[in-house]
Amino acid sequence: MEGFEVLILAAIFLVAVLYSSVGHGGGSGYLAVMAFFAVAPNVTKPTALALNIFVAGIATFQFYRKGYFDWKVFLPFAIASIPFAYLGGTIDLPAQYYKILLGLVLLFAAFRLAWKFGKKDKSEEAKAKKHPIWLALIIGSVIGITSGLIGVGGGIFLTPILFLTDWTEARKAAGISAMFVLVNSISGLLGNYQNAVNLPSNVWIWIIIAIIGGIIGSTLGSKYFNSIALRRTLAVVLVVAGVKLLLV
Repeated sequence: MEGFEVLILAAIFLVAVLYSSVGHGGGSGYLAVMAFFAVAPNVTKPTALALNIFVAGIATFQFYRKGYFDWKVFLPFAIASIPFAYLGGTIDLPAQYYKILLGLVLLFAAFRLAWKFGKKDKSEEAKAKKHPIWLALIIGSVIGITSGLIGVGGGIFLTPILFLTDWTEARKAAGISAMFVLVNSISGLLGNYQNAVNLPSNVWIWIIIAIIGGIIGSTLGSKYFNSIALRRTLAVVLVVAGVKLLLV
């Protein structure tokens, strides 16, 4: 195995650990890694979605079995996002546009989360604000089309929204985002099926490494991290991914 392949595997492992700890599949991180190592553009999108499915699937299981999930919050977002994620997957957006757009969105979301650190977090039992169904449907559709276009599951957009609007508490936001990423990644990959044949020949090794990282990260996130740690971890993730996408 060549040196650069070892570096790719190490980067995928770290992305999977960090993202799964906050209920994400790691799509934007995988895109950044592949862009850094000059992986062909027609390979990055389906590969990131494929890795997302496995890592987000593990995170969904870990958070759900611990009770960190809310169907009432999840369903309106997912119902709207799934068909739009499929639609976005069918569209090949020029790389320079989606990298700049996603990088700016990630940095903005990280700033907003960091800015709210001074606010006292809700307790696990505190009642979250009720979210309007119509608004969740609109947000879900926008996140879905954007996620399908750029090859991510949408957790990077949904989690900050859930945090900033107080529609749920931290660990439930992670669990909801994990399943949201899972269903959107499946939908987006189905929409991008024409490029799925371009997956790297050794993608199964990437998947195994991502699964191991996903198990470690989601275990840490569902068992040991508190709300403040989740916010800070997510903010760091968003900053790192945003800077990479803007600079690479």
